[in-house]
Amino acid sequence: MINKIKTTVIGAAGKMGREIISLISTSKTLELVGALESKDSAFLGKDACELAGNNSNGVTITDNVIDELLKSEAVIDFSSPVSTIFASEISAQGRLVHVIGTTGFNADQLELINSAARHATIIKSGNMSLGVNALLGLVERISGLLDDDWDAEINELHHKDKADSPSGTALALGEAIAKGRDQDLKKVKEQARDGINLKRKKGSIGFSSVRGGSIVGEHSVIFAGSGERIRLEHIAETRDIFAKGAIKAVQWGIGKSPGLYTMQDVLGI
Repeated sequence: MINKIKTTVIGAAGKMGREIISLISTSKTLELVGALESKDSAFLGKDACELAGNNSNGVTITDNVIDELLKSEAVIDFSSPVSTIFASEISAQGRLVHVIGTTGFNADQLELINSAARHATIIKSGNMSLGVNALLGLVERISGLLDDDWDAEINELHHKDKADSPSGTALALGEAIAKGRDQDLKKVKEQARDGINLKRKKGSIGFSSVRGGSIVGEHSVIFAGSGERIRLEHIAETRDIFAKGAIKAVQWGIGKSPGLYTMQDVLGI
């Protein structure tokens, strides 16, 4: 009999959390042992599997991060930057596999994740899907083939409840473009254009965001040259592509040395 990987989900009552818990409920390799939400969540005390539309396995949603992670081997985390940072510190103490799908981190928070990765196996990605990670590789390659006479724009669309902008995936695409051009994204990033006299700076990378309805996630990259354009696009039709990727990341991370990894490491891209 295979010993299943004892896993806690952070952000258990959210859209992604429920999707992940639903998949874990039928997984042959993962076992749900913990489900976490914020202290003010209306779902504290609820059965995590029943909330996700599955039969109960006795795991209720709690806000006790330390107790839940102490009994875990792995964490799947789609929560908030503050919650993720605290959980990563506990993961480091327990040398856990910590899969981070949370987005919206600032520079200081990213440094704290790097510190936690000295002792935890952290797999962090703004997008867990195979298609998006294939797109990242293509974008970097194409960016390296084109000179800065080609203007680069990233457009992303998400549901009305998404809190951060640009999305983590859009930023990853920006990093891929910048890497292909040997640029520093922080120095060439442009977003939230509004007003007059906004002539584009040569070599800049533009971002635009749409929030509305129930859009799962759409990302497009446009390389606009003189008289021609290249457009690359990924459309997420369901959230289970991200949940499946997160579960694959846990499976891959077990037994790996501590460090900070990405989904491209997991997928071998």
